[in-house]
Amino acid sequence: MSSPPLAPGGYFDAASTLPMRPQARQALLAALDQGFADPHRRYHSARQARRLLDGARETVAGIIGARPDEVSFATSGTQAAQIAVMGLAKGRQRQGRRLLVSAVEHSCVLHAARAVADAMVETIRVDEFGAVHPGSVETQISAGNTAFVAVQSANHEVGTRQPIGAIASLLADRDIPLIVDAAQTLGRDDCPTGWSILTASAHKWGGPAGVGILAVRNTARWRSPLPDDPHEGGRIPGFAAIPNIVAAAVALEEAEAERQTESARLRSLTEGLRSVLPARIPDAVVLGHPTDRLPHIVTLSMAYVAGEALLEDLDREGFAVSSGSSCVADALTPSHVLVAMGALTHGNLRISLPPGAAQSDVDRFAAVLPGIVARVRESLGAGDL
Repeated sequence: MSSPPLAPGGYFDAASTLPMRPQARQALLAALDQGFADPHRRYHSARQARRLLDGARETVAGIIGARPDEVSFATSGTQAAQIAVMGLAKGRQRQGRRLLVSAVEHSCVLHAARAVADAMVETIRVDEFGAVHPGSVETQISAGNTAFVAVQSANHEVGTRQPIGAIASLLADRDIPLIVDAAQTLGRDDCPTGWSILTASAHKWGGPAGVGILAVRNTARWRSPLPDDPHEGGRIPGFAAIPNIVAAAVALEEAEAERQTESARLRSLTEGLRSVLPARIPDAVVLGHPTDRLPHIVTLSMAYVAGEALLEDLDREGFAVSSGSSCVADALTPSHVLVAMGALTHGNLRISLPPGAAQSDVDRFAAVLPGIVARVRESLGAGDL
């Protein structure tokens, strides 16, 4: 039995964002009244706000396997990732100036690494599925002078999981920290282990936008890249948005509670799409690892058609999907992820199912897409190919 639909029927862009979960919305409304005060003060309403904030921190810490004092709340997953990268580069500058990042990291991680002054940024190659091989990491760190390695827990565009455990193990032997962007896996998959810093974003699991997770192990040599500020353990500046943070923790707890059952159901739906769509659409290829992947993402690459040309027709049919790069302001920019994989960068669609997605909607999508592709190809003069 599936969970109640979290998004409107046909909304298949869950990897980008989700509507807020009903329980999280209720928690947010309650916390607007109860958690407005400054949690650093000593009067009653301030202590009440502090309890709400501490409770949310403990909930998140328990789910990701951290100590509460290792968890801070950022204003977004992007801010969390940027501060993770720049802070660890600052704290580790005596140990090394080489920053090793996988070629398929989210753009916010890549941009943050490139913004570190006097650093040498090197990318770790991936295979045709978008996976990092631990042997590649081992080869690159053998040159020494490595400040950190950054590898996402799973790819945001094709769903391929990364071998975080194996990478973390070989880095631990050399005392090199690992940054893990877990935005796509938290609430969807087992939480990665072995990380030094973990980041995530609440709107990905049905929490409110405007809340990111920055978890920094107490053993990490992390130093704030920002001016001194006492909030969130000195990691995130400014007044904490306690109602949003409370809602984010409630949403994560709910996502985690349903995760195994719902992920198994969504995997069955995406397995069907992976099988049916290439059979119905000539010159269509499913991207990403066939088995070691997230349960809710299917990405297609189709020859003789621009992916963006399909979006308007799909929208008229009631379907919301993404095309192009999923992590830049211009969604039609060619994807650096697909480039790194050696895949066709045009004609790609990412279908990412929300919790509660209905079988009937998935079946209708599979029935509608081939005809749309054929019409677009015909309009481009490629109808007979």
